[in-house]
Amino acid sequence: MDFIDLKSQQKLIREKIAENIEKVLDHGRYIMGPEIGELEERLAQYCGVKHGVGVASGTDALLISLMAYDVGPGDAIFTTPFTFIATAEVIRLLGATPVFTDIDSDTFNIDCNRLESDIERVLKEKKLKPKGIIPVDLFGQPADYDEIERVAEKYGMFVLEDAAQSFGADYKDKKACSFGDISATSFFPAKPLGAYGDGGMVFTDSDEIFEKVVSIRVHGKGSDKYDNIRVGVNGRLDTIQAAILLAKFDIFAEEVKKRQKVADNYNRLLEGVVKTPVVKSDRTSAWAQYAMLSSEREKILASLKSNGIPVAIYYPIPLHLQKAFFALGYKKGDFPVSEKCADEIFSIPFHPYLKQEDQEKIADTIKKVI
Repeated sequence: MDFIDLKSQQKLIREKIAENIEKVLDHGRYIMGPEIGELEERLAQYCGVKHGVGVASGTDALLISLMAYDVGPGDAIFTTPFTFIATAEVIRLLGATPVFTDIDSDTFNIDCNRLESDIERVLKEKKLKPKGIIPVDLFGQPADYDEIERVAEKYGMFVLEDAAQSFGADYKDKKACSFGDISATSFFPAKPLGAYGDGGMVFTDSDEIFEKVVSIRVHGKGSDKYDNIRVGVNGRLDTIQAAILLAKFDIFAEEVKKRQKVADNYNRLLEGVVKTPVVKSDRTSAWAQYAMLSSEREKILASLKSNGIPVAIYYPIPLHLQKAFFALGYKKGDFPVSEKCADEIFSIPFHPYLKQEDQEKIADTIKKVI
């Protein structure tokens, strides 16, 4: 049993993938080939935004987005400590300071009830300038963007949607990657829409920000590659990865439906056994992972592993307790919700092609422990 099954998906579109790759081999434009523009246009249209810019990874998508807003030393960027390191890593890379806000215990997303008070605290300290907010759509569920955008507008801050896990999800009838001022997603192979290597995309409705992002991803390019109008990065998406993603995107909408069906079945099988994922009624999840909570986690994991069932923990150590961020001065107990979730959370196999009998085996194994 695979934790994420990419082979079944590939069987469905193998010919189309091969055809698309062959086109790239024929035209030979391996960097910034025509498939890049086609993918950008299709995904931007799907998300309901004006511009999409293909980049080398989800991390680059976050980094380039912050660079487009001139984030640097003295700036405070508010985000969650319960996420992958890339979200806060890019803030530090630019010399800015990540300021963590604890999470909602049901959705695992940033707790909007705490966000404004954390901004007020930083303003009173007068050491940093609150400049931006990076909500993370954890495990595929969009954050509370109405409230986040209200707070951002009140304090004159930008919002960068970290949609690395939520491409394909909805919030109040709008697609993920369309919230805030700019958004970033990832095409890492395990994501809902994954390439066969690294990749990502930046989305925005702003013409000005779009032009900056396009420039930054190619070494701060101006009119040509030897006209450098700003400091940038080498952050381009490979043409072959775009060709693969175009083939995958053809079946993506159907896969989102299948993901929901698998999640609904897990919810039914595991209700009352563990704390199953909570998705708010005004949104849908892209189900990048199926993550649940249990105080009996270690016993459950041992039983699953002994039965040949792969498991994962996202995320065992919150960012404020990571060695990389010790200089920020946080300590254990500062974010109790994130810490409790880190102690109890675990994920089980999840993908659109997961069989009913495999789900039942997994659920039965967990039930025997509980």
